[in-house]
Amino acid sequence: MAASDPTGGRPVDPSRGALRPLGLAEARITAGFWADRQRVISEGSLDHARAWMDKVGWTANFTIGAATGPAEHRGREFADSEVYKLIEAMSWETGRRADPARVREIDELVALIGGAQEADGYLNTAFGRPSQQPRWSDLRWGHELYCAGHLMQAAVANTRVHGPGPLLDIARKVADHICATFGEDGSSGVCGHPEIEPALVELYRVTGERRYLDQAALFVERRGHGSLPPHQFGASYFSDDIPVREATVLRGHAVRALYLACGVVDVAVETGDDELLEAVAAQFDRTWARRTYLTGGMGSRHMDEAFSDDFVLPSDRAYSESCASVAAVMLAWRLLLATGEARYADVIERVLYNVVATAIEDDGRAFFYAHSLHQRTPTRALPDDEEQLGFGGGPRAPWFEVSCCLPNVSRLLAALSTYLAVADDEGLRIMQYANATVDTRLADGRRVALETTTAYPVDGDVTIRITATDGGEWPLTLRIPAWAEGATVDGVTRAAGEAVTVRRAFAPGDEVRLHLPMTPRFTTPDPRIDAVRGCVAVERGPVVYCAESPVAEPLGDLDQLRIDPARAPADHEDGVEVWGGLAAETDAAWPYEGTAVADPPLGLVRLLPYHRWARRGPATMRVWLPTVQSPRARSTDG
Repeated sequence: MAASDPTGGRPVDPSRGALRPLGLAEARITAGFWADRQRVISEGSLDHARAWMDKVGWTANFTIGAATGPAEHRGREFADSEVYKLIEAMSWETGRRADPARVREIDELVALIGGAQEADGYLNTAFGRPSQQPRWSDLRWGHELYCAGHLMQAAVANTRVHGPGPLLDIARKVADHICATFGEDGSSGVCGHPEIEPALVELYRVTGERRYLDQAALFVERRGHGSLPPHQFGASYFSDDIPVREATVLRGHAVRALYLACGVVDVAVETGDDELLEAVAAQFDRTWARRTYLTGGMGSRHMDEAFSDDFVLPSDRAYSESCASVAAVMLAWRLLLATGEARYADVIERVLYNVVATAIEDDGRAFFYAHSLHQRTPTRALPDDEEQLGFGGGPRAPWFEVSCCLPNVSRLLAALSTYLAVADDEGLRIMQYANATVDTRLADGRRVALETTTAYPVDGDVTIRITATDGGEWPLTLRIPAWAEGATVDGVTRAAGEAVTVRRAFAPGDEVRLHLPMTPRFTTPDPRIDAVRGCVAVERGPVVYCAESPVAEPLGDLDQLRIDPARAPADHEDGVEVWGGLAAETDAAWPYEGTAVADPPLGLVRLLPYHRWARRGPATMRVWLPTVQSPRARSTDG
């Protein structure tokens, strides 16, 4: 096993597929939109998460039973996993940017974790000790395999960045114990929260240990047969109602379903099971078409954090958990690498700019758990030192009783440069547009390097300049997003949704110029989405916009807002303007009298990017905007 991955490490490293991902040493974000968010994670979120995990006792759980350790477990049954996700985020961050102090912090946490591991490899702080439930006694809800999966993914990240070390040893012992316990001759159980499946495959990719892949495949095939005990949310909540190969759409708890799908893609790719790959791709495609919000958010039921039926997508009850957005990016990335279909990069772009970018506060020390598309009552300011017990909506909070989202978003953003570009059999493909550098070798061994400069997503101009090449002809492919009607490459108009290849013998200094039109546009929903029928939304490039009414500078009651869709939205400073107004509020004794509300006087209404909402204090907000009864292209009102 190499001292470390020469590419600098990448979250997913399949042995086969249409495209090859690049590592942290091959692709770097240098400035702009995503560099700012990586800085926030580095300077704010990682330390904030560590401080809170220490404060609420999650790190100390690993010392239960020690002379100076706590007497009992603190936090939820999956608290261990949050520490592991934090280590994974720190590992990617130290691969992105050298930080000896952060590396020492990782080492200290790893030593703490190693001290809690049993001789046979078992490791979990919530089970198996005196006064705790026995090991593996609650597969439905205990999250033991889930926690083990996040431990493995942390070990994979740390190994790819820094080389094999104690964390990999710990993870292998856990994996060996799981294979012995749940292998062909062991327990036939599955975990109530999928995650172990993709983790085992990635551990196989790092170590070459085939039984880890075999165990992941076994978990995939066992799922869907109702093996978990009954629960009020039903077997679909655990993705245990239909065998993976027979399902047609993602169901149940959104994060569970998406994590499982990631593992299914990984197993399919590594075993060459194209039928399995086609099945999970079809499930995701149907989910994207029928069960996904405009922002790319997934999950429309608060009660069970779950997908609902097709087209049941209420804005004011959108759950759209931050973790589900991370999982959606993970899944779309795997499908992109496996199939080479650029439409999955469109999925990633939408989710990144409209959910991931929305999640974290500007200083990195508060975050959304869920993402409403319609906040009817003002959010409220929360104290910095108080853990929030409710996590199904409301404002960004410094910490929740369930705080999976902050370390999850952090691990994605720390490794985000690895999602920008890929290599194919001949050349390079640019999948996401950001200020970045790429320096890698083509399949035939030739070195190529380039630099992209852009103000994306504020501006749609992207310049790609070749900075090094070993000579000879090779293709550079650019993704034209499906929304980008009128896009040009070197001045030539290209079709939206197309992958444009420029093939030549590039020389240092050569440039390719991409222009993506950023004209604001109205978007109308499928009429089967009852909750937003009669509404429009506004998008500009990949960004969804919203109306916001901060308490400090109120726009008015957004429930009364009406927009004239006959007047096109237009750019205004750092936002977009539409033609609309506030209808007169009625106080009827009964809300079903059918009294028509007259169209309001119209004027300019300013919208802002959805990812910027709730950053000016308590506010109301809505993405979908009701329309006036009588649209008119020109108005003399207001």
